[in-house]
Amino acid sequence: MTTYLDRILDAHRAAAATDTRDLAALIGHAREMPPTRGFRDALRGAAPLGVIAEVKRRSPSKGDLNIDLDPAAVARAYRAGGAACCSVLTDEEFFGGSVEDLQAVCDAVDLPVIRKDFTVSAHDVVDTRLMGADAILLIVAALSDEELSTFHQLATDIGLDVLVEVHDEDEAERALGVGADLIGVNQRDLVTFEVDTARAVRVAASLPADVVRVAESGIGGPSDIPALITAGFEAVLVGESLVTHAGPAEAVGALIDAAR
Repeated sequence: MTTYLDRILDAHRAAAATDTRDLAALIGHAREMPPTRGFRDALRGAAPLGVIAEVKRRSPSKGDLNIDLDPAAVARAYRAGGAACCSVLTDEEFFGGSVEDLQAVCDAVDLPVIRKDFTVSAHDVVDTRLMGADAILLIVAALSDEELSTFHQLATDIGLDVLVEVHDEDEAERALGVGADLIGVNQRDLVTFEVDTARAVRVAASLPADVVRVAESGIGGPSDIPALITAGFEAVLVGESLVTHAGPAEAVGALIDAAR
């Protein structure tokens, strides 16, 4: 069965195949950039919960969420609510995001920012640093073992923190195999898109204590937080329920309060 992820990855790999820029030169430019803002450290230092609040205009499964949002204003609201970090979708075709959205957020707040996109090439990794992000997302289900290892090493070498997304224990083992110390467990099934909190709880139990655990997808509000805290998650990545809320600052604050 073809999934949303398959279609998105096909499009991104087709685009990557046409990229002929000099990778070595891009890496050189990336290494000259100022230090990043410490995405992983911000999550580990956030108590009782590190909220990664996402700027997300639309999704393939839900359609438009908040297509006309002001990314800078939303980011400032997230910061006011106590978010530890921001996440910004930069995929244009499927999520309505852009590099400009990411840069607007980076300029608006001092929070570390992760570029949320579908990384399929070394150029994607370096572009993430060059556009001003502090962290990158690598999705285990989208990458071969060689790609996962190569992209994780490259991202680390140029100063990015790496959030490695997994969906089950086998993918968690692959993530740990490349030295991942920041792992997101996606609660959403890649085929059915149904949310399964039991999945997140189960996979979290397989991760060592030195890994920062992030619960992703399907977090609808404060009532979802206590079970995730009990399972050992230190952080959550939340988009849809925040960008569709009339008061995003209050919505972030309510998530944090639910962890106390």
